[in-house]
Amino acid sequence: MKARFLTAAAAAAAVAALAIAAGAAPAQEAPRPAQRDWTANVVATPEGGIRIGNPEARVKVIEYLSFVCPHCAHFAEEGTPALLRDHVRTGRVSLEVRNYILNGTDVAATMLARCATPANYLRFGDRLLSTQSQWVGRVQAIPPAQRQEMMAMSVPDRLTRIAETGGLIETAARFGLPAAQARRCLADTAAFNRLGEIRQAAAALGVQGTPTFLINGAVQEVNDWPSIQQRIRQAGG
Repeated sequence: MKARFLTAAAAAAAVAALAIAAGAAPAQEAPRPAQRDWTANVVATPEGGIRIGNPEARVKVIEYLSFVCPHCAHFAEEGTPALLRDHVRTGRVSLEVRNYILNGTDVAATMLARCATPANYLRFGDRLLSTQSQWVGRVQAIPPAQRQEMMAMSVPDRLTRIAETGGLIETAARFGLPAAQARRCLADTAAFNRLGEIRQAAAALGVQGTPTFLINGAVQEVNDWPSIQQRIRQAGG
């Protein structure tokens, strides 16, 4: 029996030696599952915003913005890409965008953007902010006589004239809103009233201008990206 054991042991040793001589690869760990990209999770919220990211994120950021606000356009260029890439994508942070209308031009742009799907709202909004000076400039260039004429129009007709002048009807078509649908959106009384409700709710939270950020429900007194990022990190995001 002992001889057989030694023979078996020798055979095993020989097999091991052959494997080493042949350069057998060591056992490898199973590949880890790919981390979920939470920026693909985009939904409308009951509060009237559009949320990007993990609904159970530890840090919840809310941004109140206006499409005619230059500071909002600057943050969209400087801060939003990094916020989504470095914080929202991981699931540690969620970002909810809420509109805070400032004037009639803002109302026209916002109503069109909100008429799109949540994902297209974000893309449409990015386009509005990145080209803000162009379309806002066209509206601001309306001659005084035409402005006076517009004041006598109904609200839907006035918003439509603003959208036409700013080229927003054509822009909306790029984000899933054909011209006929865009015009119907601008005439939606319920959607118009909803913007007023969102602004009133924002004022109740302490929002007084744009952009304004809330982190886990607390209004922040800063609105530049380095400061907001520091607050997010301090909150655990």
